[in-house]
Amino acid sequence: MTEKPEPLPDRLALLSDLNAVKYINTGVRTGRESPPYIELGRSVEPLPGEDMRLRVGPVRDLIDDAMHLFRDDTRTKADAWLAPRLHAALRLTRREAADASLWNHLALAVAPDYIVWRHLPANGKDGLPPMVAASRFRGAHYTQAFSRLWWAAELFRNGSDYRPAVVACGNQDVLNTVLRLDVIDHRPTAQALLRLVEQDVAGTGREVNALATVANAAASTLMYDVLAEDDDWYGEALGDWIAGAESAPPVSRRSLPEGPADGQVPEKAVVVLVERFHELFLDAPVRGKTEPQE
Repeated sequence: MTEKPEPLPDRLALLSDLNAVKYINTGVRTGRESPPYIELGRSVEPLPGEDMRLRVGPVRDLIDDAMHLFRDDTRTKADAWLAPRLHAALRLTRREAADASLWNHLALAVAPDYIVWRHLPANGKDGLPPMVAASRFRGAHYTQAFSRLWWAAELFRNGSDYRPAVVACGNQDVLNTVLRLDVIDHRPTAQALLRLVEQDVAGTGREVNALATVANAAASTLMYDVLAEDDDWYGEALGDWIAGAESAPPVSRRSLPEGPADGQVPEKAVVVLVERFHELFLDAPVRGKTEPQE
């Protein structure tokens, strides 16, 4: 299986898509080979400065702990544990997190063994051996193994409270479907969708997909930011939280960390959208759903 990089790079860096794709071969995707770490290291672009946020050690320690904690369990459960802690350890701005080169480096130079451990399927397709989808190493923010966890924590947290993100990452259909929707940039929408999942209104994968579909479709006719207005975002709080990385203790393994205190979503706005989405969902077609007899 893929080996942990040795030695690890000291700091995160940038690995372009063009360079990353050269190292995502069949051997790496099946876990039979490790990326050529020395050669790969020559392809990266160092990030300037000595920012404490970009140290590899604390992030790699979290990844090691996730693999240990869930070694005998369903590995999808690692997502809900790791996502808020990865977010709290890195303390990135959205602009920084939007750079796929950062996630390429984390995936291939820091933790390719985690990606194989977490995403290698039990069976192959079309006569081929089981292999990880290339998009888990280099892909969109909602498919790349680490980017999707960071963005899930960012988009589903409620201010400093990561508990909603744990709910989101504990449901693979939310990660695989809802995370793709542009409407979850609207914080009350994200919280309302999660509220219905948590209440088991949309419990199965097909129901979550149907809920996501109707909420996204309704966004074309309903102005969610008017119907359920969000409070102003406190950018200074995010800046303070990022600056605090210099003196922050290691991210707790037992209790959830605290995210940036940039304000919670107004409960009134969430309630309004929960009611609206519930109404829409009741009329939504769900494949395999048995209609009540009249």
